Amino acid sequence: MNIKHFLTMAAGASALMAIVLAAPASAADDKLEELKGQGFARVAIANEPPFTAVAADGKVSGAAPDVAREIFKRLGVEDIVASISEYGAMIPGLQAGRHDVITAGLFMKPERCAAVAYSQPILCDAEAFALKKGNPLGLTSYKDIADNPDARIGAPGGGTEEKLALEAGVPRDRVIVVPDGQSGLKMLQDGRIDVYSLPVLSINDLVSKANDPNIEVVAPVEGAPVYCDGAAFRKGDEALRDAFDVELAKMKESGDFAKIIEPYGFSAAAAMSTDREKLCAAQ
Repeated sequence: MNIKHFLTMAAGASALMAIVLAAPASAADDKLEELKGQGFARVAIANEPPFTAVAADGKVSGAAPDVAREIFKRLGVEDIVASISEYGAMIPGLQAGRHDVITAGLFMKPERCAAVAYSQPILCDAEAFALKKGNPLGLTSYKDIADNPDARIGAPGGGTEEKLALEAGVPRDRVIVVPDGQSGLKMLQDGRIDVYSLPVLSINDLVSKANDPNIEVVAPVEGAPVYCDGAAFRKGDEALRDAFDVELAKMKESGDFAKIIEPYGFSAAAAMSTDREKLCAAQ
């Protein structure tokens, strides 16, 4: 092989390697440019204050969408457009391309971390029960519900609370799937369930708005872990997630993050005390 032929082949190989190495970054840049071009990011939410909320006029708020809206603005994407989804349908919807990101208090778990690309932590919370005044069945844990054959629990379909109840041994026929907070509270008031379970902040918001003296809250639920969520991106959109994380870190450092989430009752310090790797590894 003469030197001219060798140099030609080497140059071709170098060019091919440069294309291969550049492809992921280009794809990621294309995704961000796509969002910039359409002027908004499509986000999945659950309409569960204070994590997420939709006003009568359709405006999306809540701690998670407010953080996402600010970060996307900093990335050059002017707004977010939300669609309400059950928790169990959010990840399939993301994977199918119906959403660009989930901003809904979708807590990090190893199985979810395997299915989506999470940002660093945003909102952290624990579990709570809403019950009849006086807690007549003495329910302070999911195991208490499992051990009492008369106890029925209401929980969001596909959510953490449903899973915790089933893992504690509550039979499937005593775990009632509830479509939203108002329905869960009404079922509790009507005696169709004995306890309704949601994160602490969601339960407190729901009960305070109901102003029903016959309902009380048990929080935190004994034996239930503390959780943190993050914005969830489609696998393959890690570079977009990383760009999101860069702005999130800047907001945490500057105090802008706390200014957004703490009026909703969340702790910025809690979100800054852990990271995605620890939360995704937790059992």
